[in-house]
Amino acid sequence: MNKNDFIIRLETKNDYYEVENLAREAFWNLSFPGCSEHYFMHVLRQHEAFIPELDYVVEYKGKTVGSVMYSVSKLIDENGSEKPVLTMGPICVLPEFQRKGLSKMLLEYTFAKAVEMGYDTVINFGNPDNYVARGYKSCKKFNVSLENDCYPAALLVKELKAGALDGRKWVYYQNNADAPCDNEEEVERYDSLFPPKVKAWQPIQEEFYIHSHSSITW
Repeated sequence: MNKNDFIIRLETKNDYYEVENLAREAFWNLSFPGCSEHYFMHVLRQHEAFIPELDYVVEYKGKTVGSVMYSVSKLIDENGSEKPVLTMGPICVLPEFQRKGLSKMLLEYTFAKAVEMGYDTVINFGNPDNYVARGYKSCKKFNVSLENDCYPAALLVKELKAGALDGRKWVYYQNNADAPCDNEEEVERYDSLFPPKVKAWQPIQEEFYIHSHSSITW
């Protein structure tokens, strides 16, 4: 496959079902049996924090094979000053197109667009193994924590402009766009709109649990 075979473009309403099914294929049984990312995409598009100008897909021969979305969250410093930041995700690529550089392509393209829009920082939860190559670093290195001085190992920070966070103490407050995903009945109801899939446990789910429940203390 040649890089020129792929087209990066904004998502349209006509893409919604295909993109959500793409996310379902990419995340199924990855973090826990089944997944909720396709439902998250559905509710995120309706949330006030959603940024449609950064809602991109990558297309290959007319087929949507990758997607990335962003929303606005905030940092608050010790003096109470607020700073808007981007929360990236979901980002997904169809399993058969993974490990071909499409996530890198999507991130680099949208990072550049974000800078044009005036954003200088991206923060999201994720497996460090998947993001450090894209310039993300531990939140601890930027003095960014959750409340109560908690520094999750999975909380990753990417400065789009060097020095954007200037070393001061920041607390990250993520928007609540994912709150509806806690409603298992609604997730199941929405999932029923897609082709049947079998939920199962696999070892990588334990890796997700460890990463998502770990914090940096020194």
